[in-house]
Amino acid sequence: MTLLETSPESSSPQRPRPAGKGWFGQLLLRLHFYAGIFVGPFILVAALSGALYSVMPQVEQAVYARELHAPVADAYLPLAQQIEAANAYLGDQDTPAAVRPAPNPGDTTRVMYSEPGLGSSEMRAVFVDPATAEIRGDLTTYGTSGSLPLRTWVDQLHRNLHLGEPGRLYSEMAASWLGIIALAGIGLWVQRIRKTKRKKDLLRPSISAKGYRKLASWHGSLGLWILIGAFFLSATGITWSTFGGANVGELRSALNWGTPSVNTDLSDFADSSGDEHAHHHGVDSAQSGKMVNPAAFDTMLSIGKEININTQLVEIKPPAAEGKAWVVQEIQRSFPTEVDAVSINGQNLEVVDRVDFKEFGLVAKLSRWGIDIHMGTMFGLPNQVLLFLLASAIAAMVILGYAMWWKRRPTRNSAQLMGKPPRRGALSRAPWWGSALLLLAAAAVGILLPLLGISLAAFLAVDLMVGKFHARRA
Repeated sequence: MTLLETSPESSSPQRPRPAGKGWFGQLLLRLHFYAGIFVGPFILVAALSGALYSVMPQVEQAVYARELHAPVADAYLPLAQQIEAANAYLGDQDTPAAVRPAPNPGDTTRVMYSEPGLGSSEMRAVFVDPATAEIRGDLTTYGTSGSLPLRTWVDQLHRNLHLGEPGRLYSEMAASWLGIIALAGIGLWVQRIRKTKRKKDLLRPSISAKGYRKLASWHGSLGLWILIGAFFLSATGITWSTFGGANVGELRSALNWGTPSVNTDLSDFADSSGDEHAHHHGVDSAQSGKMVNPAAFDTMLSIGKEININTQLVEIKPPAAEGKAWVVQEIQRSFPTEVDAVSINGQNLEVVDRVDFKEFGLVAKLSRWGIDIHMGTMFGLPNQVLLFLLASAIAAMVILGYAMWWKRRPTRNSAQLMGKPPRRGALSRAPWWGSALLLLAAAAVGILLPLLGISLAAFLAVDLMVGKFHARRA
């Protein structure tokens, strides 16, 4: 993706090109070069940390085997007894913020609590053996994926370099520029394949080439094969970014392309004792003051199962505040996607609302699938392997690009340690309509992806200043 071709400026006079000829290719070359030089480190860190994250589910299973697993048994306790054991372990804590029943035989139940001092989307999870109520562990979990401390550490490295919200600018820079650099690279590749007679040499790396040509061959061929994957990671990564992600969210909202969420507001629902689910245990004891009866979790799970919930991977949340409903929702992120949810009135057990994934709009479904593929959960191990290879290839592209820059340096001039950038002047030779289209495209990209627009303007300003400096010296 970076530095596909870095023809340097030569100290010898160059024959001027005809006005308007070859300007676009020269512009792509210069953009590809400068973006690769300055944004390459961000992309390299994002790629390496992403590759590491892709293998973390297996690492997590091994490191936290005791917390995640328990002996398989013939019979299992109700959720109420498991929650009571977790409450007793923590000294009769308040109501859990969420409970995730053991998804499979041999797994543990997670009883999760909100506590002061935890970060955003973090909870304290007590792992309970569903057969004996033995406490198997006590860890901090993060997000819907429920990642444990080691995977969370890698995730935060990939997301923000452990610098909090300011650190997210690094990942937004990497995601935004990855697609632009890839687009410029493929444009250069198309120009080369139209001119060369040995077209197969642009589809696979040349084994016989040496030095710079060998590096360029690997860089160009590898970039072609991972192009679609790079665009995918760029597009899905932007949805998590601070500024670009917010703009994408606003655009989806304006076009009514948002992801449906289950309604938990009880203000429009009057109490009723004649509901079809009134036979469930816990109608009169779902709540007792601020404390929730642990038996209510079993009740809500049973109701959810009757409505639309697959209870293999599910999370049960008590009311977040007074006047709010319980929520029972699927949290399976592998294929087929199951994120159905139902909200339930804790006073009379009426179903307040339900959301089924099959009724999501196309954009909402694509967004869900894109995020899950990006995280490696959609198709399990094959998805993880593909992500690992793709991220590793992107990292290799950056390294190859810098190696090409080094190889392009003038060997007879020890004062110049690196190769010069491609020569400037493309815009001055562009036709008026070409300049107008570029300005419109830059403005649109700058509005949708502000950080990319700001950095692009900074590149242009620096390039103009360097050009004036060299002109004065000449």
